[in-house]
Amino acid sequence: MKPFISMHVNPSRFLTVLLLFLLTAGSLFAQISDSQVIEELKRYRDAGMSQEQIIREMTKKGVTPAQVQRLRDQYLNQEGEAAAAAPSGKSLQDDVLRGEAGFTENPVATEDKGSPTESVYGQSLFSSQNLTFAPNMNMPTPANYVLGPGDEVIIDVWGDSELNVRYTVAPDGHITVPGLGRIQLSGLSVKQAELKIKNEFSTIYSDLGSGEPHTFLAISVGNVRSIKVNVMGEVKRPGTYTLSSFSSAFHALYAAGGTSRIGSIRNIRLFRSGKAVATVDLYEYLMKGNNMADITLQEGDIVMVEPYGILAQAIGEVKRPMWYELKEGETLEDLIRYAGGYSGNAYRGNVSVLRKGSEEMEAHTLGEAQYGTFRLKDGDRAEVSTILDKYANMVEVTGSVYRPGKYAIGEQIRTVGDLIKVAQGTTGDAYLQRALLYRENEDLTRSMQSFSLDALLSGQIADIELRKNDLLHIPSVLSLESDFTVYIGGEVRHPDSYPYAENMTIEDIILRAGGLTEAASTARVDVYRRLRDPSGTAVPKESGERFTFTLADGEIVSSDPGFTLQPYDQVVVRRSPGYEVQQNVTVSGEVLFGGQYAKVSKDERLSSLVERAGGLTPHAYVKGARLTRRLTAAELKQAQEALKLKAEADVTKKEDSVNYEEQLAQVDLSNRPVGIDLEKALKHPGGPEDIILRDGDVLNIPQFEATVRISGGVLYPNTVTYKKNKKLGYYINQAGGYSRLAQKRNPYVVYMNGQVASGYWARIEPGCEIIVPERPEREPMSLQGIMGMTTSLATIALLISNLIK
Repeated sequence: MKPFISMHVNPSRFLTVLLLFLLTAGSLFAQISDSQVIEELKRYRDAGMSQEQIIREMTKKGVTPAQVQRLRDQYLNQEGEAAAAAPSGKSLQDDVLRGEAGFTENPVATEDKGSPTESVYGQSLFSSQNLTFAPNMNMPTPANYVLGPGDEVIIDVWGDSELNVRYTVAPDGHITVPGLGRIQLSGLSVKQAELKIKNEFSTIYSDLGSGEPHTFLAISVGNVRSIKVNVMGEVKRPGTYTLSSFSSAFHALYAAGGTSRIGSIRNIRLFRSGKAVATVDLYEYLMKGNNMADITLQEGDIVMVEPYGILAQAIGEVKRPMWYELKEGETLEDLIRYAGGYSGNAYRGNVSVLRKGSEEMEAHTLGEAQYGTFRLKDGDRAEVSTILDKYANMVEVTGSVYRPGKYAIGEQIRTVGDLIKVAQGTTGDAYLQRALLYRENEDLTRSMQSFSLDALLSGQIADIELRKNDLLHIPSVLSLESDFTVYIGGEVRHPDSYPYAENMTIEDIILRAGGLTEAASTARVDVYRRLRDPSGTAVPKESGERFTFTLADGEIVSSDPGFTLQPYDQVVVRRSPGYEVQQNVTVSGEVLFGGQYAKVSKDERLSSLVERAGGLTPHAYVKGARLTRRLTAAELKQAQEALKLKAEADVTKKEDSVNYEEQLAQVDLSNRPVGIDLEKALKHPGGPEDIILRDGDVLNIPQFEATVRISGGVLYPNTVTYKKNKKLGYYINQAGGYSRLAQKRNPYVVYMNGQVASGYWARIEPGCEIIVPERPEREPMSLQGIMGMTTSLATIALLISNLIK
């Protein structure tokens, strides 16, 4: 249920309004669902309607006090005692659903009936919100309906005269018709009332009852009266309920919330004027659709629900395993029928019944002939077991036959030969020299019998008669051999192991692997073969053989052109020594034609790249040239391992540090700067400063930058103008001097070309960065730490003094 929205109301005023609601809504019945009632309440509240207007609109939609009572109980169960005792802030929905407007609290708590398989069949009938048992108000009034005070009688006259009037039966049972006086109708059926009214009206309309009438009269019932009935006994909400005069015992039980946990659903009695006039058995309604016993209620009727008498449980292979209420004298056969009958896997030969004896449990095993005579008692549990998972006439054939599977022994299959024939014979790979027949013994163990299937099928040996649960297996020649493979690797598109086939050549396995790659060498293909000597008794000097071939136009060019492969051979296609994938380098910045260039030689150097890029521009600052290099897989792994060791060392030192994964995410290990001196490289091409480029290298030649940056352990990190011949101290002063944690002896300078110099006397160049390291901040020692250290020192001093003495 959706949560209710608060609406403040005046409780005393609402009591009066709700009484009016109960009187006006007594003859109407729920035509909308519970969730719709809640939604309508919220919608009317949001529209600003008063309580009287809301009640009037809900009455028109068919909301009954019984439905409000049920919603109130559900609300109390969800909100609990704390919500029920809330002193203020209650909404109109709260007032209605909490019962503060005159409803009686439920004296019986809701029982927990456990899981559905443990509940009693039929007890949940009246808890369904989709089954209200509300009578149909749009049907013609039955002719046997008995009129009473509060019923509205509609008199319709047509023909030569026309009249349509409505009268409400007075509390003393009459209606007053002008010109005719009182007509007593209470206690008459609709048919009897119509005859009486026609007789009275014939004094006004002379041709109403003549032989050839020209005037006709009929009556019907408009708004029906409300009646009060008492629902007593084992129900969830016993009490007095205002219902329609069309209501039945089912409707009264629904209004009372249904039976309690111990309430009977097969012994519901209806008392009228102190006498029992009917007994309702819900199983007749649930299992047969028979509602003849559900008679219409009258004013003052009492619906009494007795405690159950006998509860028995059906478990096992029945269609609806549950607890069922039985009447005195009902048998096991009745219980199985109530449970929906047997399931498909049920064993019907006997049923076990567990019964509580006077001191201990009792077990009864009943044969099928006893089901109709064995009477059940309260608490009995009947278990229907399943049939055995065995076959009385089944055999199975597996292996090298065209239709392996399970077959039935019968007229068509009696022997092994018959079974092979029905399985459409053996396949081509069948090993006919020996077949295996597994047979089940009397003690359920298995024995095996082997025989020559070829001899049996040719009639050389007698055919074997089959028994139930026999298993015939025809082995395959292929299954007796190993799964031979041939491996091919090297410069082929799909290097892998492939199934061996007779007469397979090198060309065949190359095609099977998708052909050669672009880098493959046709000048050398190696084949490695293992040596096998099953009868050998000594360790051989060699463990394998090697064969080398060349390829030309898809054919082997060697001394053995008819060479074929053997199982477990390894074929390796070598890489061509002259094949090289293009390697690209990039130059940017102050060159005439920056961009990406492919290396034209393996030993291409910095000077060659600058020359191919058209040389330097006049604005190039050669000393600041910087080279960034992509790390190889081995270098990247080494950098990751170094970072991991550093992280572990930080943890060992108990320093504040992030974990290895976080450090790895913060550091870019894919590229690293390389310190170069491009000025010397261009002056001395091919010299030691003119390094060889590698795939992915990026050379950046910046413009002249006349600034110096100072960072780290200084008071004011800053960027200042470069001053020629100024030392490091000058620039430190430009940043406000050293900070408190600065390591003054360990400054270092990072130049634009990636090189690093350390020490106080390091040279300063344009564009460089001065970095002053800082010591980690240490927490001051607490008073407890000082006292502990003092105590420790005093103890050591006392120990030394004692040792000296």
